[in-house]
Amino acid sequence: MGDKISSKKIAKAAGVSIIPGYLGEVKNEEDVVRIANEIGYPVMVKASGGGGGKGMRVAYNDAEAKSGFHLSRAEAMSSFGNDTMFIEKFIEEPRHIEIQLLADAKGHALYLHERECSVQRRNQKVIEEAPSVFLDPPTRAKMGEQAVALARAVGYESAGTCEFLVDKNRQFYFLEVSVERRASFDSCAAYGSRVAHSHCFLSRLDEHSFASRASGD
Repeated sequence: MGDKISSKKIAKAAGVSIIPGYLGEVKNEEDVVRIANEIGYPVMVKASGGGGGKGMRVAYNDAEAKSGFHLSRAEAMSSFGNDTMFIEKFIEEPRHIEIQLLADAKGHALYLHERECSVQRRNQKVIEEAPSVFLDPPTRAKMGEQAVALARAVGYESAGTCEFLVDKNRQFYFLEVSVERRASFDSCAAYGSRVAHSHCFLSRLDEHSFASRASGD
């Protein structure tokens, strides 16, 4: 899931909402202008192998798309050694909301509380808040269900984070999956005890599976 183009293709196949865009490599200025106009401005020119706010530029017209392509591509190569670029619709006034996941090797997966990371500087999170004051219960449930569907689709086995952008109408779009367990996981644990309960839940499921096999059930 480390490559954004591949991860978005997997997410789409799993029925997860993705940002409208071109799910392929953009190789030159001609591609950039043609695809950006097909999508409709504003667009985000973005590195497929990037992260940390690097290798990405917003474009509102053809000139900005060309410039953003060259600048982002050079930055991506310098930072990640990978200059593969793609383009997607730029979501204006977005909320950055992340769903926490737990999954095991038996196919069990569940979502935990979310955290909102919308306060950013240079596309880097400054403040994390849990829970998000913006989400309503139906949207929270839908986001969690899609995060779980994606985890199962790729056979994910660990704690992790499924990141989404949410627009002003609470329509949400998959961004990426962060596969490491980060310290910010604790910001969700502080919101409730479901993280601890979930670890116990998965452990008990494993114990039950073992007991069932031992008894021949």
